[in-house]
Amino acid sequence: MVRVAAHRDPQWTSAADLVGSPVPGRPLVALIGLCTYATSITPRSTTDTPRAIREALARYSTWSYSDHVDLAEELSVVDYGDVADPDGPDGFERAVALFDAIDPAVVLRVVLGGDNAATYHAMRALAEPALDEWGLITFDAHLDVRDGVSNGSPVRQLLEAGLSGEHVVQLGVADFANSAPYARRARDAGVTVISRDTLRSQSLEEMVVRALDIAGGRGRAVYVDVDLDVADRSVVPGCPAAAPGGLSADELRRMVRAVTSDPRVRAIDFTEIDVARDVPDERTVRLAALLVLEALAGVRRRSL
Repeated sequence: MVRVAAHRDPQWTSAADLVGSPVPGRPLVALIGLCTYATSITPRSTTDTPRAIREALARYSTWSYSDHVDLAEELSVVDYGDVADPDGPDGFERAVALFDAIDPAVVLRVVLGGDNAATYHAMRALAEPALDEWGLITFDAHLDVRDGVSNGSPVRQLLEAGLSGEHVVQLGVADFANSAPYARRARDAGVTVISRDTLRSQSLEEMVVRALDIAGGRGRAVYVDVDLDVADRSVVPGCPAAAPGGLSADELRRMVRAVTSDPRVRAIDFTEIDVARDVPDERTVRLAALLVLEALAGVRRRSL
């Protein structure tokens, strides 16, 4: 894959320049890398996805045309680095140590996966021992309640660790991507499932509000998992399990900005990208970088 250096223009601020030191008086966002892959159901490369997403930020500016705001003048983004070998021995403990080192003033933690096992590590590291006081929203084609320990089981593992199913909402669940036994498992746990068909028959923003009301009910903090295989395979070829008929890039971008506009959302992850499977134009990684920017734009909307 040939990379072309981005042209530097003093009148065009690169989104990569958002990452730096805290600026007093601005909302603070943390960036964390958590590149899990070892337990993936689909064999994948060990390519460093968080690094690729960070690099892709340089392709974009900091100006949100729809909100008429320059994120470079509104937010602080601090990169806390990566959890070393999260799949290895004591990987979870290393995740806890990194999350504990994050400034308590941070209003949103942006986690760059990794496969979906990153969700289990990150949410536990952030929420325990009060996991039962949190809610979870997933944007995912899959229910992620499989048996065993893999990228197909983080929701089941979180439920078993104490997360209340009544405060879990899964948006974008697809046909022919799950099984009847696992659908019953999610239903019996009290999980709210909103299918792709339902999303397309109603306002996306209204569906996000509904999800937040369920996951964030009774004053709960909310963790959001964005598994990019919820999107159509044409826009995320670097997602091993993505299928035709998923959400468009625009639909996913709108929903990410909407969900992060709510202050109950304390963390969001972007998972299930294998950089080695991406196409030469890097469309999967570039979409992930745009979703990071959408999340930042959502945080900025909290003050409106």
